[in-house]
Amino acid sequence: MWDSSTWMMIGKGLLETVYMTLLSTLAAYVIGLPLGVLLVTSENNGILPKPKLNKILNVIVNLLRSIPFLILLIAVMPVTRALIGTTIGSTATVVPLVIAAAPFIARLVESSLQEVDKGVIEAAVSMGCSPFQIIRKVMLPESVPSLITGAAIATTTILGYSAMAGIVGGGGLGDIAIRYGLYRYQNDMMFVTVALLVIVVQIAQELGTGIARKRDKRKQS
Repeated sequence: MWDSSTWMMIGKGLLETVYMTLLSTLAAYVIGLPLGVLLVTSENNGILPKPKLNKILNVIVNLLRSIPFLILLIAVMPVTRALIGTTIGSTATVVPLVIAAAPFIARLVESSLQEVDKGVIEAAVSMGCSPFQIIRKVMLPESVPSLITGAAIATTTILGYSAMAGIVGGGGLGDIAIRYGLYRYQNDMMFVTVALLVIVVQIAQELGTGIARKRDKRKQS
């Protein structure tokens, strides 16, 4: 069983998992980062208070976050097929991964930005900085360590989602684990795929933690 073709299949599955995770994380941040910024700035005490908009955004984020990923994966199949042309494979899995991860990332970004010292923001306002300048030059730079930590958390979460996508032929290590480990009762294959997933998660988490620690000015002083 454990011949060269098996290892090639596992290697391909590992590459597909990394591909899905990285592409989905990047795409989800394109949506989640500005959404998180809006959630913070549109609060009643934010730099651009818009209570109605804030309420609508909170409802949308909470609604999407409350849907279990497997149900979301099946529900958005028509959208996936319209965008990609198929619902099977690693590229098709990116669509539901982004939809599931974007609101989660928005909450991580919101939490990071809320940690910024209010005094620093008030000082920027008193100096006549525009809201956009405050976001770009104060809020985002001051929250970089927390944002990086959040990115590591988001990456590992998306990695877990990508493994679940294997149940509908999403590709990657999750697909191998389900097809061989679950359906064919090959426990050794299940063990290898799970071990590889754990290793990838640990690498992503350690990288994120290490970069955040280096960028944290409070720990350098």
